[in-house]
Amino acid sequence: MSPSVTARGSALCVLALLNFAFVFITGADFVRFISFRAIYQNITGDSPICQDKVAWTEALSDGAVLGALALDAGLLALFVAQHSLLAWAPVKQVYQAGLGVLSRAAYCCSTAVALQILMKFWQPVHSAPCLWSVRHAPWNVWFPVLCFALHFLCWAIMCSILLIFDYPELLGLKQVYYDLLGLGDPMSHKSPRAQRLFSHLRHPVCLELGVVLWLLPALPLDRLLLAGSLTAYLALAHSLDKQDLAYLAAQFNKKLQVFASPPGGDTEDGGDRKAE
Repeated sequence: MSPSVTARGSALCVLALLNFAFVFITGADFVRFISFRAIYQNITGDSPICQDKVAWTEALSDGAVLGALALDAGLLALFVAQHSLLAWAPVKQVYQAGLGVLSRAAYCCSTAVALQILMKFWQPVHSAPCLWSVRHAPWNVWFPVLCFALHFLCWAIMCSILLIFDYPELLGLKQVYYDLLGLGDPMSHKSPRAQRLFSHLRHPVCLELGVVLWLLPALPLDRLLLAGSLTAYLALAHSLDKQDLAYLAAQFNKKLQVFASPPGGDTEDGGDRKAE
């Protein structure tokens, strides 16, 4: 093996691993930003982020409130533009041709950068009423605890789904590994039905993320903007059809048969092994 090939492989591995670490850290920051920080602010039921004495007409005419919401809307637009533009086929072909095996890692890295910008410059709105705020006993204590438990469960489910959908491949690490071994694109080793599913399934955690976005002890205006915008984006990005759902149902039934079979027993494989 020539030194140039070794240097190329080492550089690809370093870049892929650095990207993997950066995206993982950004994901942890996003969990804290979107979920647990919002609950901790209201864990006592006091809801200091809500100003119920301020009328809605006064709040919506306040320049500080409108300015914060405008900045937040701009940050959301930046994230949506990055996440959608780089997934648009003509743009995707351009950066895939330029970056090659690192194209998926670059997409994930740019998404993480957009999220870091959003989290760093996000402006909370504390000088306006909340759409709701749970303050009356005993729910002012128990409802935040319930939110915490459900958020924890939803994030655990989302992490499990990402692992099932091959987390290293989603972050571009597996592409580099396969390239160094001369195996080509990991997606080419999947069945046509699985490739079709992955081309449609851009966001495999829509339901759980929706729960995390909306289930909070108090919902201020900036959180309404965040939850409403991301929910609409997830709904518009959903493109599964009947064939995809049938394939998912078949794969789920196969998994159930595997778990239901006795240890060491043989099970019928009615599907395509290449899809798993």
